[in-house]
Amino acid sequence: MTFLRSLSLPGWALLGAVAICIAGSGTVTTLGSQARAGSTLEERKLPMKFSWVACQPNCRGWVSAVGIITADSPKEFDEFARGRQLNGATIVLDSSGGSVNDAIALGRRFRSLGALTTVGTSVVSQAGPGDRAGVMPEAYCESMCVFLLLSGKTRYVPPAAHVRVHQIWMGDRADDARAASYTAQDLMIVERDIGRLAKYTFDMGGAGELLALALSVPPWEDLHELSADELRLTNLVTTDAVADVLPRKDDATPVADAKPKDRDRFVSSAADGEAQPQPVRATKTAEVVATGGTAPPPPAPGQPANH
Repeated sequence: MTFLRSLSLPGWALLGAVAICIAGSGTVTTLGSQARAGSTLEERKLPMKFSWVACQPNCRGWVSAVGIITADSPKEFDEFARGRQLNGATIVLDSSGGSVNDAIALGRRFRSLGALTTVGTSVVSQAGPGDRAGVMPEAYCESMCVFLLLSGKTRYVPPAAHVRVHQIWMGDRADDARAASYTAQDLMIVERDIGRLAKYTFDMGGAGELLALALSVPPWEDLHELSADELRLTNLVTTDAVADVLPRKDDATPVADAKPKDRDRFVSSAADGEAQPQPVRATKTAEVVATGGTAPPPPAPGQPANH
């Protein structure tokens, strides 16, 4: 299994650095010079898409989850999981957040499967016969994605990944939060969702420091990027070994026995000529939205807060 360093190019990414692939007996191999990037910045702004990434010959595949968490995400994951044995599977996250309540529901689904979680962008390369897959570590897990990361029974964050947090807020007022007006109903929704998020955090084994850090950053400030020490302090990281979440085929740990269609081998639907999904629409919960001009479109009035 591979964590790669990328040049942050969309679409076909030219890998300038040597890509190290963990093989049996501690040997290393390299991937080809070109790889299909699993997601781009634009895909991270669209509703979350789930894909099975097949990996040959030395690893067992994983689930790629890219995009914003919406009201449809839990249902779409259920549809994706139907017909697949995903118990103990690894889920690779690249997301800027989304709906609080729907992220909680999705995270509980991940935990019920005994999933392992990490942050990265999936790539598939061609080096000789067959495809080889790897994960580029320079990816983002922001806002409610951080709480999806927490759902993994084992959690690994590569040093090049960006894990960032901030407060939950009413999604339709996050762009100019200080100038907006708020009703008692709005405050009730935010406080209710904070309570749900706190319970979820402790249920998943997270520490109170995670909530304290996230809830201290208002939406008009830049997201706070967690340091390596903070990742440990908050219990977001449980291992420093990538092999603990991306094991080899010959590892005895239970693994997903996926039966993907051919198109599931690539994360990006654009590679198959499929129609691109429409940008994410508002959901009916609080949203954790990225600040600094990267927030998703606002929800309709009266909807819950977003992270």
